[in-house]
Amino acid sequence: MKKILILYPHFPPSNLAGVHRPRLFAQHLPAFGWEPVILAVHEDFYEERPDYNLVKLLPRSLRIEKVKAFKRFGPVGDIGLRGFFQLFKKGKELLRKEAFDFLYIPIPSFYCALLGRLLHDSTGVLYGIDYIDPWVHFFPGSEKVFSRHWFSTRLAKFLEPIAIKKASLITGVAEGYYQPVLERNPHLKNKVAGAMPYGAEVKDHEIVSALNIQPYLFTKDKEKLQLVYAGAMLPKAYDPLEQIFEAIVSNKQEFSNVEFHFIGTGKSTDDNNCYNIKTLAEKYGLWDEVVFEYPARIPYLDVLVHLNIADAIFILGSTEPHYTPSKVYQAILAEKPIFAVLHKICSAVTVIQQSGAGCVLSFDGPMDTKRISESFGSSFSSFKNFINNFKRGQVNSKLFNEYSAFAVTEKLVALLNKTLMQS
Repeated sequence: MKKILILYPHFPPSNLAGVHRPRLFAQHLPAFGWEPVILAVHEDFYEERPDYNLVKLLPRSLRIEKVKAFKRFGPVGDIGLRGFFQLFKKGKELLRKEAFDFLYIPIPSFYCALLGRLLHDSTGVLYGIDYIDPWVHFFPGSEKVFSRHWFSTRLAKFLEPIAIKKASLITGVAEGYYQPVLERNPHLKNKVAGAMPYGAEVKDHEIVSALNIQPYLFTKDKEKLQLVYAGAMLPKAYDPLEQIFEAIVSNKQEFSNVEFHFIGTGKSTDDNNCYNIKTLAEKYGLWDEVVFEYPARIPYLDVLVHLNIADAIFILGSTEPHYTPSKVYQAILAEKPIFAVLHKICSAVTVIQQSGAGCVLSFDGPMDTKRISESFGSSFSSFKNFINNFKRGQVNSKLFNEYSAFAVTEKLVALLNKTLMQS
């Protein structure tokens, strides 16, 4: 059996969304002849509240190596920086003592990508970088000289070429996440590259049922059509959201018995008052009537519970075409009808439509968001009809199996094996 070291500083019981990428890979890699070992920072050094229920999702046989990290100093809270030295030291020890075939590093934390280059130089191990999010990216506010985002953008442009220079494999949640990397670094054009979505795990939903977790953010109202949006708000999702609110105000009768519940959308993971949606909802007079927000992040399994009690699931994309909401896959497994507003070339559009899981209002980037306000009312009316005819189990499971965590891991393994053959 081949052996892979997956270096990702957060891991269950961390409740950050990124942990599910390495978690699901680690769960299914042994079925394809690869033994995973996780290298992470110990949860005592996380700044976010841990969720120990997540540990119940891990295979009992999974080996996890944990290191310490420095405490936050000043504005430096990134776990990849605080644990950089310790992760490097332990990674080098493991790679020198044991016969690992590959080192795989999902990012962010973006600084961990540098560990791939350093560990390759010190041990000779092949390494790959997996883009959960783009690294070199324009952040809102980057145009303001000497601002935090201005520095972040320039630092990313400087560090990324160093980190990936000797990488043997480049992957991402979608092609748009890593394709610009290859364009910026032509020497990588002959390297193995590929995309695998997050995928979804049926067993997660089975475990939720066994744990008997009760909903606590809102209760089921039989008189209302309640939709849940769960997850962070993307910076470039606010314009589409404002177009949606404009449409709701213009069609109040259509939405008189509708509630949108936004969960975990705040500026901070643990602050119950760090609202991101509330101000915009108040601007349009929708707050606490049509729009509700629970800004603090809640545990992953608790999110699944609230998806299960909702009548439907709402998914909002970004004006950026590369953004692929990972929440789509869990939404489909919840077996609830999905209403999504997405960029027309987002891969999730095809997943939702071809699987028969819901309805999509698509638009063509930042210059086409007006289409959302013009079409939202009629699109939502059609979605109501879709709900009336929706039955659990109607989703095309054969098609959706292509997006299961097992199938996604199989794609990763094919890329890993190809990388080894070419090296």
